[in-house]
Amino acid sequence: MSYQQTLYKIIEPIKKTTISRLNKGKKWEYGYNEEHDVIVISKTGKIGMVYEIQNLRIALPAEKDVYSKDDMWVPHDYPEELKRLKTIFDWKDYPEELKEKWYAYIDREFTRREEGYWFTNKGVSTYITGTHYMYLQWSKIDVGKPDFREANRLFFLFWEACKADKRCYGICYLKNRRSGFSFMSSSEQLIKLQSLQMLDSESYRRLVAMQRRCLPTRSYQFQPTTPSFSNQSRMEWTAPRQSSPSGYQHQSSQESPSPVQPAPSPKRSKGSIQQ
Repeated sequence: MSYQQTLYKIIEPIKKTTISRLNKGKKWEYGYNEEHDVIVISKTGKIGMVYEIQNLRIALPAEKDVYSKDDMWVPHDYPEELKRLKTIFDWKDYPEELKEKWYAYIDREFTRREEGYWFTNKGVSTYITGTHYMYLQWSKIDVGKPDFREANRLFFLFWEACKADKRCYGICYLKNRRSGFSFMSSSEQLIKLQSLQMLDSESYRRLVAMQRRCLPTRSYQFQPTTPSFSNQSRMEWTAPRQSSPSGYQHQSSQESPSPVQPAPSPKRSKGSIQQ
């Protein structure tokens, strides 16, 4: 007996004529559609298939520019000329007339990051979200390039639906070891990092730390595009700073170390219990 997957199913909760009519005017808005009880993860105004994952109805984008050369997921080659550029500072010093050559390529990658990506997998048109595309194309994990896995694709679809649905408070996700979840999460955080504008926020500092630990990607060509929330804060790429001194000063060999003072014991109040 052949294997029959039960992780998701394709349903038709919306009439095809309704989908066609609203697609024509690009009327489908990203987020929860109360009228049809579906979560639209399309950012193009058009939808296609509707998946049901864990009783959640998720409307995928309509097929667009399906890449069919390899009939499977294969990372696109990185241009040799751009491999010599290691940081954003190298890109800024790059001659302007040569930058013009790569603007279309960079815009295409931005579009894929925002709208997702279609490719054929064993003859079947397959959609991955923009975050999943960033993970597969631009991330480097402990074993090199990540593999395409169908389970990961469904996870990213569900995750995108949770982000789109304003009713959602988050995901309760039970995972196994070595499933790539940490690296997938860091890919999501990289996108947030590049569009976050508040330099003095604790969230920004945590995202920077996560990016340095988990995701050594070429992020110089993905510049922040989200407008800042105020004129007082905006994200800028600056040169790395020297590590700050630890505050510990080495004592010379001629000086005797000062004795360590014991910490004062806490005062006890009547009726309290010292733990």
